[in-house]
Amino acid sequence: MTAIIKKYPAIIMALLSAALFGITTPVNKFLLNGINPFLLAGLLYLGASAGLLPVILYRGELPLLLKLNRNNKIRLSGSIILGGILGPILILSGLKFSSASSVSLWLNLEMAATAVLGYLFFRDFLGIKGWSGVLLAFLSGLILSVNEGHSGFVSAILVGSACFCWGFDNHFTALIDGISAVQSTFIKGIFAGTVNAAAGYFLSDQSVSAGFIIYALMLGSVSYGISIVLYIISAQKLGAIRSQVLFSSAPFFGVFFSMVFLSEKISHLQIVSFSLFAVSIALMLFEKHEHYHQHEEVEHTHFHRHDDMHHDHYHHVKVTSHEHMHKHKIAEHTHPHLPDMHHRHNH
Repeated sequence: MTAIIKKYPAIIMALLSAALFGITTPVNKFLLNGINPFLLAGLLYLGASAGLLPVILYRGELPLLLKLNRNNKIRLSGSIILGGILGPILILSGLKFSSASSVSLWLNLEMAATAVLGYLFFRDFLGIKGWSGVLLAFLSGLILSVNEGHSGFVSAILVGSACFCWGFDNHFTALIDGISAVQSTFIKGIFAGTVNAAAGYFLSDQSVSAGFIIYALMLGSVSYGISIVLYIISAQKLGAIRSQVLFSSAPFFGVFFSMVFLSEKISHLQIVSFSLFAVSIALMLFEKHEHYHQHEEVEHTHFHRHDDMHHDHYHHVKVTSHEHMHKHKIAEHTHPHLPDMHHRHNH
């Protein structure tokens, strides 16, 4: 827990990201009355890129967007296809078959998917407490599917598939180290938004009002654009699994907004699900990991501080948390650590 507390800026970013994303479920439920799922997914991502464009232009990062090595290109492509195209389509389709509040809770299956994929493919370490938290998250998803009846199982399959897409996406984005989080999100929004919006336009059998389009773009700029940037920065510091644990607070915000805007009531089973998720989050956050390890030489860019035992390079002016390209020399040491961008070793 000590290692996590020292990285409190990343924790705050993950929670704020969750809050911004939590409002999408009830608002999407409203927008789906006038826009098909493909078009809405596209508009949300195009809105994300539109919202980040002023930052890109201010930083002068536009010419550098495609200067990536092979590994980063693969990660970014996987993030766009799985997280930017397939994931949103599946989740928005799931909303057609179930209540917004239940879909908000099912989204916590993304945490389980991220944990399993992290263990199998991305060297993201979990101990006994962590896996216990994953199990509780999975059980709470099963409880909710029973609560919704037959239509709930259809929605659960769609949302569950989206969660696995986003599980891969979470790990891909946490490991992209050739461009900034803003650049990564901007590129993802452009490609994913264009593909989904084009498909939605050609498949649509009804006209879409300008008001719905504007609302979708505005929602995307905040709940997708800013939210994704904050999540990426957090995942690069805490690891994808632990950031996803914190991001799992999004359904709490989603259910709250569903109550406020859609007048949806909370069932007893949903309350049980809340409790299980709360315990799972506590278990994973209190897990501690420490051992002797070696770091290879690497040059990359990401959000960092100079008091974390890994970033001791010099600046002419005093800085705190910031982002730029920097180089690490070979190092061997032991300290409590998380599976961030510097600790993806084998166990």
